Amino acid sequence: FLYYALFPDRPPGFVWDKPLAGNTSRNLWTRALPFNRIPKTVDPTSGFVTNANNTPYLSSGPGSEMNPADHSPLLGIEKRLTNRGIRGVELMAADDLYSPEELLAIKFDTGYSKSSYMGPWIASILAADLQDDPVLAKSQAMLAQWDWTSDGKGAADALGELLARDANSANYSGKPLPQPREALSVATKRLQENFGRIDVPLGDIQRLRRGSVDLPMDGGTDTLRATSRWDKETPKGRGRVMHGDSFTMLVAWDKAGRVRSQSIQPYGAATNRPQSPHYTDQMKLFVNKQFKPVHFDRASLIANAKRAYRVN
Repeated sequence: FLYYALFPDRPPGFVWDKPLAGNTSRNLWTRALPFNRIPKTVDPTSGFVTNANNTPYLSSGPGSEMNPADHSPLLGIEKRLTNRGIRGVELMAADDLYSPEELLAIKFDTGYSKSSYMGPWIASILAADLQDDPVLAKSQAMLAQWDWTSDGKGAADALGELLARDANSANYSGKPLPQPREALSVATKRLQENFGRIDVPLGDIQRLRRGSVDLPMDGGTDTLRATSRWDKETPKGRGRVMHGDSFTMLVAWDKAGRVRSQSIQPYGAATNRPQSPHYTDQMKLFVNKQFKPVHFDRASLIANAKRAYRVN
């Protein structure tokens, strides 16, 4: 894992995150750090690398972490932790050997870790005194039964996901978490006004939509199965997923070195041509966590081609 960037080799003695004087060249950097000085995790003893928009110092399993003291604070490396980063390490470090199916299950995991910011966030909501408001108390009781996943199977998944979005937005921006009572009130009101109930199936509120295709979607704002952002919602309160999981490829090599691969993306290959049959033809596969084959060698490609423009 390479935390790859063009890092200025900044001279010491200046507060680099504040405005600098413009009347001296002493505060100019004139070269970048060489490759051997950038943060990286190479061949870790844990046997895996993983990262999900979090600090590079969490990119492998226990005992394989990078040491922040090995890098200058002038690099400006973020210390942010995401749920996806924490959850990825937790799942990958749970065993020493995984089958392809088990690895794929980790990639599509919809869980939130209680060791992430979500732990204290949900705890603060469950600890709030809401006895003066029976509606909020009911939401609180339902949240207490949440299984901490956004897999679309639990009664509290939509409520939990709405609350996770509030927390993730604050955490990612380095801001304090919202007020528990207010956040629960906003989420509860939204579900009631749009659906007349609070135990709304997640797939009713979270949709993968393009053209005439409109499908229920699992996943969460900061889960490994990511549905990070929704666009402006319809009057019915349904949010279209517009940011999160995108192109995904599985690649395997056999002992002879032959490559086998599969891929998927949310919509179709012709993303800007609504008239094409490939405008939305991958959506059902994507929602169902299924893949299409990648025809890697020439013989396979020709055998599965729909049209040949030139044949030698």
